[in-house]
Amino acid sequence: MYMESYFRISFWIIFGGMIIMQALFALRSRQAEKRTATDRSEVEIERWICAFLRPLRSIFLFISLVLYAVDPDWFGVLSVPLPAWIQWLGIALGIFSLALYAWSRSTLGKEWSSPLQMQTEHHLVTTGPYARIRHPIYLALLGFLASLALVSANWCFIVVLAFSIVDLSLRMPREEQMMIGEFGEEYEDYMEKTGRLFPRL
Repeated sequence: MYMESYFRISFWIIFGGMIIMQALFALRSRQAEKRTATDRSEVEIERWICAFLRPLRSIFLFISLVLYAVDPDWFGVLSVPLPAWIQWLGIALGIFSLALYAWSRSTLGKEWSSPLQMQTEHHLVTTGPYARIRHPIYLALLGFLASLALVSANWCFIVVLAFSIVDLSLRMPREEQMMIGEFGEEYEDYMEKTGRLFPRL
């Protein structure tokens, strides 16, 4: 029982840490008042994904968080019998993911955009975590959601993770095509030297 309470506290610390970081980076981006040059075709595809997949994931995540906080008796039926060491691994993964997210967003700076858009006078960032992988922010987000699933040991958060894997699997190739359209051979050479989510061996 004591161990379960510790995992619950860790869950909310990891979740709260990500929310706080996203809010701080969003505030910084808003203060920058940057302009964007938009790829209309990508925005249209993104609009369809935002209209269905992401709201569904957000609603499911919200319901899961409420149920996890209230913890009704029947919610235990959805629990996954994970050994404690895997839940501890989930905490470590959560800490690593938060650190990677902060590092990646700080490195990307003003070039970051939530929609698939190119910034005015966009620069290709190849430093920090981007020196080895092309999408460290997505890796951090997937690691964060995986950590929630492991620490909570609940099927609801595993489903949220699955939604996100589908979403980012659709988004990454389109983002890379957009970058190739902007930077041409420079980005193709960059792709040869880096992995999509994990460093090339």
